[in-house]
Amino acid sequence: MIAMHGRRSASLQLTRSWRSFSALSSHASSRSSLPWTPAPPFPGEYDGAHVRTAEIPGPRSSALRDRMDEVTQTQAVHFFADYRASRGNYLVDVDGNRYLDVLGQIASLPIGYNHPAMHAAMTDPANLPLLLQRPCLGMLPPDDWPGRIESTLMRFAPPGLTDAHTMMCGSCSNENAFKAAFIWYQTRKRGGRPPSPEDMDSCMANRAPGTPDLAVLSFNGAFHGRLLGCMSATHSKAIHKVDIPAFDWPSVDFPRTTYPLDGHAAENAEEEARCLDLAERAIADSHASPDRPDVAAVIVEPIQAEGGDNHASHDFFRKLRDVASRRGVAFIVDEVQTGGGSTGTFWAHERWGLEDPPDIVTFSKKMQTGGYYARPEFRPAEGYRIFNTWMGDPSKMVQLQAFLDTVEEDGLLENTRITGEYLLSGLEELQENRPDTFSRARGVGTYCAVDLPTQETRDRLVTSLRGRGVECAGCGDVTLRLRPALIFRPRHAAEFLDILEHAARQL
Repeated sequence: MIAMHGRRSASLQLTRSWRSFSALSSHASSRSSLPWTPAPPFPGEYDGAHVRTAEIPGPRSSALRDRMDEVTQTQAVHFFADYRASRGNYLVDVDGNRYLDVLGQIASLPIGYNHPAMHAAMTDPANLPLLLQRPCLGMLPPDDWPGRIESTLMRFAPPGLTDAHTMMCGSCSNENAFKAAFIWYQTRKRGGRPPSPEDMDSCMANRAPGTPDLAVLSFNGAFHGRLLGCMSATHSKAIHKVDIPAFDWPSVDFPRTTYPLDGHAAENAEEEARCLDLAERAIADSHASPDRPDVAAVIVEPIQAEGGDNHASHDFFRKLRDVASRRGVAFIVDEVQTGGGSTGTFWAHERWGLEDPPDIVTFSKKMQTGGYYARPEFRPAEGYRIFNTWMGDPSKMVQLQAFLDTVEEDGLLENTRITGEYLLSGLEELQENRPDTFSRARGVGTYCAVDLPTQETRDRLVTSLRGRGVECAGCGDVTLRLRPALIFRPRHAAEFLDILEHAARQL
């Protein structure tokens, strides 16, 4: 049974009126029949969400937050988790509250909490040497490292990309992808020759020609990370960028499309053509003007995530790839949040039908390790140019192996496609029934979202959902985003939709 409270106010103070899942779902007859998926039930998973405390966060979480606040910032903390008790799609906090997790550790939880395959991999004595020490993989890789890369990263490598470079996180994946693109661009300008003595001397003083004036073109609304280059290409939330110096790099509009995309093809095509023209002109103007940095690469997310779950058509991305090729700049696809199967294909850009694959694809989050794939020409000729101390973490490759094995054995991509269709259909039904509350329902796989009328309304809904046993978050200005694990099945989607409907009635 799922026990939940009604909201007394906009605060996290809750009433004592308990409601069961069956009571919540009694009005939702259209969700009574759940589609079949190949994914097996998670062993020993809880029956549903359950809220025990009168406030969220509860007293133990609040005490821990106060203690932690003495040594580090805590503004972003939702609550403190009990990961020992968490299981499958359900996250348990230290006060015993149990949440249906549709945020998935900000889209980084691949197969739920305490999955048996992960447990077996991390407790396998054969993997112990990788857990006891953390090697400098660029200099002293373990003897099984080539095999691990082949059985994990290369097993699901995007077509045409034969190089894989491991990194620590999404930000450093994109930052090093930028470096690889810049090195490729300058090497090509030199006719394939290595840097000259003048290049080597001048770069030490941050001067040309060794320090060229180059740029990455990005899109308004994009989020690519929190390092200096990444933030210069990020345009989603001001708080991520304020007070931080930035490179003078151009950005252009990302299409503001109408959903569903296939129901508004003509107007969306016009908007996409406008944005493509802006992108091509920005690249051309940078190459023509001595006063502007040369655009060496363009980076794009298959779905703008932090910016508000913004979608564009497959045709837009195919044409953007053509623009990059025609203008001689690298085409980087940021799959940090979309990669790993949440859209129903392992890589979101697979759906685009590209004749010419991207030059670089970056990844992290559900992949457990960060990194990027690239065409072979984007591998620098010299060592130490794409490099850091650890170059990733072998223990994360152990987890990645378990994840990828489970994706194949349990049919999780098909599960995500089927569950995603059911989830989106439910969001569209809520939108139709409550047009004053919900709009612009959209999604691919379980990578779904819906808009609220205002940011204040969205934030009140997120607070209300958490108080009813759903761990979730927003993105953009008014969007509620969903990023569950790949083991999220139709029964979990039905539970979420019923709680969402009940919470919306109390706004």
